[in-house]
Amino acid sequence: MNRPATPPTRTAVPAPVRIGTEPPRRSKVTGGLAVLACATCCALPLLIGAGVLTAAGAAILERTLLAVAAGLVVAALGMWGLHRRRSARHTGCGCTGGGCGC
Repeated sequence: MNRPATPPTRTAVPAPVRIGTEPPRRSKVTGGLAVLACATCCALPLLIGAGVLTAAGAAILERTLLAVAAGLVVAALGMWGLHRRRSARHTGCGCTGGGCGC
């Protein structure tokens, strides 16, 4: 019965859980396409001056590009928000039960 006492073990403090704040790749691609649509819209006066587009064609193209760019921005922000929500849910962070936080 004379066994040496086991030394107390130190439990490691768990590292804080990090939520991915970086936007996912699909959101970055969608945002890049929105920037490209806006740049094309800004280049329309140059295309008209060069004779590539007529004024009527540019007017139609401008409205279409603005609508597409707005839709892509909304889609990119929506995907980023869903990514943050899903990553917070998988890490156990968020508002559940008694309080909010990680």
